[in-house]
Amino acid sequence: MLCLDEHLPKEIIVSGRTLLRTLSVLLLAMVPVVSGQDLRKAFVDGVGPGWRALGEADFADVNGNPETWQFRDGMIISTGKPIGVMRTTRKVTNFELVVEWRHLEAGGNSGIFAWVPEEALTGLKPDTLPKGGIEVQMLDHGYHDKYFKSSGKKGDWFTTNGDIFAVGESKLEPFPPLSPNGSRSFPRKNLSKGHGEWNHYYVRGINGEIRLWVNGEEVSGGANSRPATGYLCLEAEGAPIEFRNLRIRELP
Repeated sequence: MLCLDEHLPKEIIVSGRTLLRTLSVLLLAMVPVVSGQDLRKAFVDGVGPGWRALGEADFADVNGNPETWQFRDGMIISTGKPIGVMRTTRKVTNFELVVEWRHLEAGGNSGIFAWVPEEALTGLKPDTLPKGGIEVQMLDHGYHDKYFKSSGKKGDWFTTNGDIFAVGESKLEPFPPLSPNGSRSFPRKNLSKGHGEWNHYYVRGINGEIRLWVNGEEVSGGANSRPATGYLCLEAEGAPIEFRNLRIRELP
């Protein structure tokens, strides 16, 4: 095979390769950044055909009290007490969901449940969580310290960056990396911000497969959820939390 480099002066070859490297750097630098977000990431804002906002009319309380959930100033605000959930008024099967959330104190615990069957919510008492669904966890980094102080054990069975796992009677085949007992999909990258800061979640659930993007990057998920249809729920789990820009697109 003829190699053209063999017939060119060395100075031209070196200069040409230097020029190519320079052009590559310049092209990467030209990728736009909007509002601090690198567009090379899969940052989905929930705007476009089929997307709609979820507000007060889209939710029904399950086992809280009148103060547990408030809709105010464009946000959904939860005291976290009593422990429980608020569900969507409609069941969903295939969907995309975006939401921003922030814990207001260290060690806060919350999450979103997908595909919660009706029987897991019927008659649910206060300070109880559904015995079904797929949880997309929202856990503050301070929870590791809280868990150690309360149990004296190292919390190696959970992370604070977006675990996904089946709850109760529901089933899921979690994507690796896995928790020590294999029940949770652990995040591939640690991208969650601490309490007081807003985090962005993009959740996609299609044909029993669920995937999570944290602050613009995919980190965890699972497949073959059973069931793969049901309610979406927001979780109150003992600590104050705020949600905003909650939007959904239902898919065929």
